[in-house]
Amino acid sequence: MADNGDDKLHIAMFPWLAFGHLLPFLQLAKLMASKGHKISFISTPRNIDRLPKIPKPLTHLITFIKINLPKLQNLPENAESTRDLPINKGKYLKIAYDGLREPVSDFIQTASPDWIINDFAAYWLGPIATEHGVLMAYFSVFPAIFLGFIGSPETMMYGYDDPASLEQLLKRPKWVPFESEVRLTAFQVARMLERSSASEENVSDVYRHGATVSGCDAVVVRSCFDFEPDWLNLLKKLYKKPVVPVGLLPAVVNDAGDGCWPEMKQWLDMHPKGSVVYIAFGTETKPNQYELTQLALGLELSGLPFLWVLIEGSSDDEVAVLPKGFEDRTRGRGVVCKVWVPQFKIVSHDSVGGLLIHSGMSSMVEGLQLGKPLVLLPFVFDQGLIASYLVEKKMAYMIHRDDKDRVKRTLIARDEAGLILNVAAIIGHRKDVKLGNKV
Repeated sequence: MADNGDDKLHIAMFPWLAFGHLLPFLQLAKLMASKGHKISFISTPRNIDRLPKIPKPLTHLITFIKINLPKLQNLPENAESTRDLPINKGKYLKIAYDGLREPVSDFIQTASPDWIINDFAAYWLGPIATEHGVLMAYFSVFPAIFLGFIGSPETMMYGYDDPASLEQLLKRPKWVPFESEVRLTAFQVARMLERSSASEENVSDVYRHGATVSGCDAVVVRSCFDFEPDWLNLLKKLYKKPVVPVGLLPAVVNDAGDGCWPEMKQWLDMHPKGSVVYIAFGTETKPNQYELTQLALGLELSGLPFLWVLIEGSSDDEVAVLPKGFEDRTRGRGVVCKVWVPQFKIVSHDSVGGLLIHSGMSSMVEGLQLGKPLVLLPFVFDQGLIASYLVEKKMAYMIHRDDKDRVKRTLIARDEAGLILNVAAIIGHRKDVKLGNKV
């Protein structure tokens, strides 16, 4: 371990290859650098090149360490993040990520940082850090409610081997000692199983989580006691090691996607205050063809102005398409963006009156930070639990699927409990609509 001669630390950081992880890690890096600590931020070249610029006062404290991702036959060319490949090839990205074990170990041995801050995916990093005398913290970009819901490290590593065991996630787990209405739906559990199951060449996501927690010295959570006190206290009991909430890491304006901002601002300026619905579902989850069609037709029925960020990965195998003529029929009142956009700037605009999002942590934080009404359509992973928790706390509304866990256009637009009409009622754009009790 390095001896810096003062109380300033050298901290290495190794996030998972998704921008929903890279960006919070970078926010935390800047926060620690602002306190005078030296940061080594480890990732692949293409991901590092796509990150927002570091503020000039911090550039001498944050060093980017570029490590090439191993090439795999089933991994698309130049795919270095979940943004770059179809969802069904995510497992190959994790296999390639596991191939970074040796170069990361070499860096730790050479640089000898005081701490390394790990993500959930590098489940093998704990023993390496211990071998080199380096302390390791797991930084969870997932909230405490998700971590607490899936249980102790032992449960995560060995308690979900049988797919039937996932049924316990449909109700409050036995290790949760307090009352809560937070639940996953059968749809969300099925998608979780589909996306994170183990194979001969890859370990499951839940096992990665458990092994990472088991091998770390402390857990840092993107959360705070004001937001989820019971769940943070539960984590301390489940993990039996320090759990440190680092705050929600609210967004700041950056230049990502700024090339299209002047045109977008001009369009937003044309609309009254609080009249536009902003729609985005992140990069980790995307609507399938049925869901996309129902969302589009529901938006068309609603009559609301909207700005929809709809991005397909550059290597998507199955590209969902909008209904024929949708963009022509909604031209003028709706915009579909198929490039990366400056989300925080857009959501900050006065004309945006509500958000329809997947309840990913970063988008949720931005909406709450700006005081925008949230309507949530969760798909997988932590999203369902975040949505359920926000509804329980009366901080958001969630769309419920039909008995086959499908999104229906009538749930989106037509009736009193319709998704988009609830947004309209919330933001005051449709005075003729009464807010439904639930979405």
